[in-house]
Amino acid sequence: MHIEPGVVDGAKMVLSYGTAAAAGGISLKLIADDLKSHNVLSFAMRTVLAAIGTFICFEVLPHFAVGVSEVHMILGTTLLLILGAGPAALGLALGLLIQGMFFAPTDMAMLTVNVTTLLFPLFLIHTVAKRAIPATKAYVDLRYSDVLKLSAAYQGGIVTWVAFWAFYGQGFGVFADVASFGAAYMLVIAIEPLADLGALALAKTLHRHKDSGLFVNRLHHAA
Repeated sequence: MHIEPGVVDGAKMVLSYGTAAAAGGISLKLIADDLKSHNVLSFAMRTVLAAIGTFICFEVLPHFAVGVSEVHMILGTTLLLILGAGPAALGLALGLLIQGMFFAPTDMAMLTVNVTTLLFPLFLIHTVAKRAIPATKAYVDLRYSDVLKLSAAYQGGIVTWVAFWAFYGQGFGVFADVASFGAAYMLVIAIEPLADLGALALAKTLHRHKDSGLFVNRLHHAA
């Protein structure tokens, strides 16, 4: 979902600074909430895992340019369910930063745009998970329909933000490019729930490590 350099530029980039700052503020709240129920070491380990996972999604897994952006398999729902909202948010931002600094320097100009595009959909599914998943259910016991809702909301949020930035930066003349990007992302929406369920199934087999600090408490425990 990397927005291509130049899609938003000049004075219009100011808006992305504000949205990225807002994302940072929300992330700090999620981090503070996480630290109420996990120790600092656990938080740090999960953040590192989230950053590594994000980097793998961007640089290792297949990705291709379509229209105004790139299509990536970004396992945001997996990161949220396995590692928690705070570590996932920070890990996504760090993964973007590392990738931009060392592997795709041209992306650094769009860092605030891309951070916004990744994090606000994460905040959305965090809210959906809190409201839609019963407090008596651990995440490892989620059904396909539960994960599909979260994955569709996350990927749909990404497509919505990409469309917003494209129209904001270039006008409605790029409608065809935005439409082709959105259509390509339907493949991701179809595949990601299976990857999420696979990750949860693997986590369930690691039940004996549920208190190791490598997982968010809600993964194996009811709220």
